[in-house]
Amino acid sequence: MVESSPGTDERPPRVSLVTLGCARNDVDSEELAGRLAADGWDVSASSDGTDGDADVVVVNTCTFVEQAKKDSVDAVLAAGGGNARVVAVGCMAERYGAELAEALPEAAAVLGFDHYGDLPSRLDDVLAGRPLASHTPSDRRTLLPISPVKRPEAVRDQSIPGHEWVPTVPRQRLDDAPVAPLKLASGCDRRCSFCAIPSFRGAFVSRDPRDVVAEAAWLADHGVAEVLLVSENSTSYGKDIDARGAAGGALERLLGELAAVPGLRRVRVSYLQPAEVRPPLLSAIARTPRVAPYFDLSFQHASAAVLRRMRRFGSRETFLALCREIRALDPEAGIRSNVIVGFPGETEDDLAELEAFLSEAELDAVGVFGYSDEDGTEALGLPDKVDPTEIAARVERITQLAEHVAEDRAARRVGTTVEVLVERYDAEDDCWVGRAPHQGPDVDGECRLEGDPELLDGLDPGVVVRGTVTDAEGIDLVVEALAVVTDGAGTEPASDPATGAPVGAGAW
Repeated sequence: MVESSPGTDERPPRVSLVTLGCARNDVDSEELAGRLAADGWDVSASSDGTDGDADVVVVNTCTFVEQAKKDSVDAVLAAGGGNARVVAVGCMAERYGAELAEALPEAAAVLGFDHYGDLPSRLDDVLAGRPLASHTPSDRRTLLPISPVKRPEAVRDQSIPGHEWVPTVPRQRLDDAPVAPLKLASGCDRRCSFCAIPSFRGAFVSRDPRDVVAEAAWLADHGVAEVLLVSENSTSYGKDIDARGAAGGALERLLGELAAVPGLRRVRVSYLQPAEVRPPLLSAIARTPRVAPYFDLSFQHASAAVLRRMRRFGSRETFLALCREIRALDPEAGIRSNVIVGFPGETEDDLAELEAFLSEAELDAVGVFGYSDEDGTEALGLPDKVDPTEIAARVERITQLAEHVAEDRAARRVGTTVEVLVERYDAEDDCWVGRAPHQGPDVDGECRLEGDPELLDGLDPGVVVRGTVTDAEGIDLVVEALAVVTDGAGTEPASDPATGAPVGAGAW
């Protein structure tokens, strides 16, 4: 353990964590923060690494699309503008390793996932000026057996970010928000032709359900009211820990256990693969108390022809049928998705099919991305590439439609009753702000609370308020607060929505 930083008075060495990208990276950063804090480091979070007196700035990079890569490079350069030494970790570091190190001499080290377990020692090396070999990338899919059921034994020898939570070295929260991501699994076994993520995140690996529940309880003890379950593909959860595969209901059972964790007010699932969604899972999400009726479905497109070239399954008709099935369970359920436009070979007819789907599906939120070539993907070599200028025009066209549809969906919520999880006080607008069950963190809009001043004055982050939607401002809602919900969150075991039987630890 390092007890003082070199050349200064006696104080712990200071490290600042800069996190880019998705909620999965947020989990990884908090795991790294826990490891560093346990080893005596003074840990803080930063938006860019330039706002403190850190000895080392660790930039947790993203490589999802071209803009994410640029943002990661910019973050490393910005962090390197002061006296701190900069270390790049995360997806971009894992994917490019020594190549990234050569392009960014500003970074003192570029470390891959295999370094996460001993990151405190590697940062000691950085502070001491000892040279570190940059990470050498490999296809992480080859590190585990092809058969999912053989992975639990093999995974013990692998370093998988976000899976290392243990009670003796917990996460360290990097903010005090009442919502926190919780990693369900890592990696992906699908082979979408546009996606490079499996090559550097590896094959699909579920976390032990007992660890997930224990971490949820730890988060609840540290002020978290809502957990957001994250992974590359949540619908595959359990296929490597249950002989019946994901169809054995592992995720459904886990949702029941998480909903019963004392202190948690809401459990939310993200990253659902439409081709793998099963009716029991739909029912569990829609009807399990304290599980948000929220469906984050990665449609990516609606033209069957484009989806086949993407190595995905589905069509406008099958996706619309799935939306109808969800709304038959809960008409107010939230459905959000992402789509890619400008994929190689996409025609005007394909685009019209996507437009028709978005108009009919009435989704609550849609992220629209323009296709970009990714190293190592099948789509990189596909013919009939769409001109970048045309891709930009299509992004604008579909974005306008998606925003119109989402705003219309929000407007039709006026008059309905919602339960808002309070997140923060907005001093500029002089009001409390939170999210209804259909609104995921950061991306799906939020609720502004109005009403009885006495009720509002008594609120705190993490409280749930029942109210009536009185107006819609884009996809944001204005809600008249009527009462604080005190339903004994997490004090009783949840029930299986199919059988009514209690769901608990004995299910495993």
